[in-house]
Amino acid sequence: MNSETYGELEQIAARYPQARSGLLPMLHLVQSAEGRITPEGIEACAEILGISAAEVSGVATFYTMYKRRPVGDYHVGVCTNTLCAVMGGDAIFERLKDHLDVGNDETTEDGSITLEHVECNAACDYAPVVMVNWEFMDNQTPESATRLVDDLRSGKEVTSTRGPRICTWREAERVLAGFPDGRVDEGPAAGPASLVGLQIARERGWTAPPVEAGGPEDTGEIADTRTEAAAEADTRRAESETTAEEGKK
Repeated sequence: MNSETYGELEQIAARYPQARSGLLPMLHLVQSAEGRITPEGIEACAEILGISAAEVSGVATFYTMYKRRPVGDYHVGVCTNTLCAVMGGDAIFERLKDHLDVGNDETTEDGSITLEHVECNAACDYAPVVMVNWEFMDNQTPESATRLVDDLRSGKEVTSTRGPRICTWREAERVLAGFPDGRVDEGPAAGPASLVGLQIARERGWTAPPVEAGGPEDTGEIADTRTEAAAEADTRRAESETTAEEGKK
């Protein structure tokens, strides 16, 4: 591990009142630099945080987003949880295995695609869903998923359904480590299916009930103001995206 990466690991740790709270993004940075979680990366995290390598390794082996084997340029995750599986996720996964000639959690010979069946991507309204480097590709079929991986392997620019242009896996890991790539506002954050509830509420004049003074949610004027500001910002963005989608029709 080079000195630049080590310095950035120290930067991450310094963001938190308790330095060890930075372990998750630190591990993402290790993957961005090394292509996987390496013994050297584990030792560096442990040294900076003042904990044992065994503690770091315990975290790295608990979460499936941390890989002990090299990942290709594009991590393609096919949701095979219940709804996506029923809607075609299993068929997509089988087609991609045959098309790419790899098994689960394996990488193509050219190092471009790592295929993995993953648990729920929290996008059931767009099932079946495939994720490329954790960006959504909605309403997939075996045919569209095959075109998707072919486009990625050929170097074509691919844009996620509800997000930015697809970057490489290492670039995505750097973003997860807390180093923005400037693409946060590319593409819509939500689509029509996700906004149906908001649209119905607007049509029927439904609003959230007020918080009663002294109740369990009453944490003071500052907390209320922050909550209201966040809720208003979320609502405005969702409404603007709804308006934009309606304008396309």
